[in-house]
Amino acid sequence: MNILEVENLKIWDINTGKVIIYNSSFNLKQGSCLAIVGESGSGKSVTCRSIMKLNRPWLHQSGDILFKGENLNNLSEKEMRKKRGRNLCMILQNGMSAFDPSCVMGVHLKETLVQHFGWSNNKIEEKMKDALESVMLKNPIEMMNKYPHQLSGGMLQRVMIALALVLEPDIIIADEPTTALDTISQFEVVEQFIKLRERMGCSMIFISHDLGVVRKIADDVLVMKDGKIIERGNIQTIFSEAQHEYTKYLVSTKEALSNNFKKIMGRSYFAES
Repeated sequence: MNILEVENLKIWDINTGKVIIYNSSFNLKQGSCLAIVGESGSGKSVTCRSIMKLNRPWLHQSGDILFKGENLNNLSEKEMRKKRGRNLCMILQNGMSAFDPSCVMGVHLKETLVQHFGWSNNKIEEKMKDALESVMLKNPIEMMNKYPHQLSGGMLQRVMIALALVLEPDIIIADEPTTALDTISQFEVVEQFIKLRERMGCSMIFISHDLGVVRKIADDVLVMKDGKIIERGNIQTIFSEAQHEYTKYLVSTKEALSNNFKKIMGRSYFAES
């Protein structure tokens, strides 16, 4: 069963007339993780922001985006605000840009949860405390009293994952969530995403150019280039039987980097990414 069906999605710049996404169609199965991969500028993030209807005002879109059968393209901004967070939760690439820098973390978390559930401050604090601890963040109450700039990028990503745990959305869209992190933080955040899926059983769209990360978390893959979907398939097929030359290039580059890393480290027992 598909929880999301995108049909003939076209996105263009009304100022220049330039088409950014060319009639893309894809589905997200209930409970599965769909990865969208490709180089910078291929259209991955624009595609996913179109689902949330969060692209820049000068980027217009047409086609159908069916969430549980309801066409999101037909909803007003007021109606979409009710969907965002509660039904469709987006975790951004840069955690610093996701939070108001003038407010402590707790203010943002409380505003979001009051908007969707109307809970009391005590209930919100209790729920967030449990969620923050579950993503391995220590001293959660102290953390909620800190400003975003006082937390590392990895910590901010885990705060967003914790918020998703409390919101329990139907779909989580993660837009390059590990790109701005160091290697250790990347590993920790990916582990938290895997646990998030196991715990909630939610559907997920995971945008990344890192095929090592994709291989760990995704069930199915879309490969994008120049605003077009050029290949699609399950994770095993994409890695072992890719048809398009660009996909083969992405896979071979990933394997070469992985092998070179193992060679430099001098350890043959590194688990394959």
